[in-house]
Amino acid sequence: MIAADTSTWVAFLEGGAGDDTEQLDRALEERQVVMVPAVLTELLSDPELPPEVSEMLLQIPQMEIRPGFWQRSGILRAEVVATRRRARLGDALIAQACIDARIVLLTRDRDFRAFVEAAKLDLVLARP
Repeated sequence: MIAADTSTWVAFLEGGAGDDTEQLDRALEERQVVMVPAVLTELLSDPELPPEVSEMLLQIPQMEIRPGFWQRSGILRAEVVATRRRARLGDALIAQACIDARIVLLTRDRDFRAFVEAAKLDLVLARP
């Protein structure tokens, strides 16, 4: 099972080439993808997203948010910020969801490396 960050989803939906988009395509075919709720929120926030794409995204099983998620996310973000690394709120939510579910995160966003160091996020940083 894998999850993909918004950066990989956007590249995939735009038909972009890269290791990550190929991995996401294979995982979708094999039904091995779960959707991170924060990623779904980011994707659905695009006012130009075609309705058929929205429907496809909504068909992907979503990760469950577990009790204590919000507290763990805040603590995780604080740990990263304390190291003077970049820790956007959305990234912290995505990282914590994947850590809780023990799911690999596929991304193009190098900022997630800070979450690997802080909390052992299982990350595949793809080459676009």
